Amino acid sequence: MTTQARLSIPVEAPRPAPLDATRLYQEGMIGGVLGALTIAVWFLLLDTLSGRPLWTPTVLGTALFRGGAGLGAPETLPVSVEMVLMFTWVHLLVFAGLGGIVARLLDHVERHPQSGFGVLLLFVVFQFGFIVTATFVAPPVLHALSSWSILVANLLAAAAMIAYFRRRHPNLRVSP
Repeated sequence: MTTQARLSIPVEAPRPAPLDATRLYQEGMIGGVLGALTIAVWFLLLDTLSGRPLWTPTVLGTALFRGGAGLGAPETLPVSVEMVLMFTWVHLLVFAGLGGIVARLLDHVERHPQSGFGVLLLFVVFQFGFIVTATFVAPPVLHALSSWSILVANLLAAAAMIAYFRRRHPNLRVSP
């Protein structure tokens, strides 16, 4: 009787961590894009009510891609589809990245509820930092757009993102 030898090669089981990371980043990108779209809809509404649809992304695109050339008299700035598309693309990418960061932070808070207050404080500091930076770095933009409309846009985007992430993380608890 012959015995057959079997060669056994240990095979590692697939690790769930990369899948979890993929899910987190997908969730974050969706949440971020929802925030960006909320801002876009807000400014489209304001621009349409003032009779200049797509004017805000034109101003922001001009500030970003043309160094603010033409923002000396922003009321004479014609709407540029090129600026609107370029700015919208960058805006979506930035918010998708921010959404990814938020998703990772929420994942951390789910495992460590005591750090939730720190994440909330980070959000407040980020909002304040954005406004201060915009005040010093982009005064022509703040001159062209009202500060309150930017603040409301940021708060609406935060509310949309919070609603999305809250639905995705119903058991999220924050402890002091």
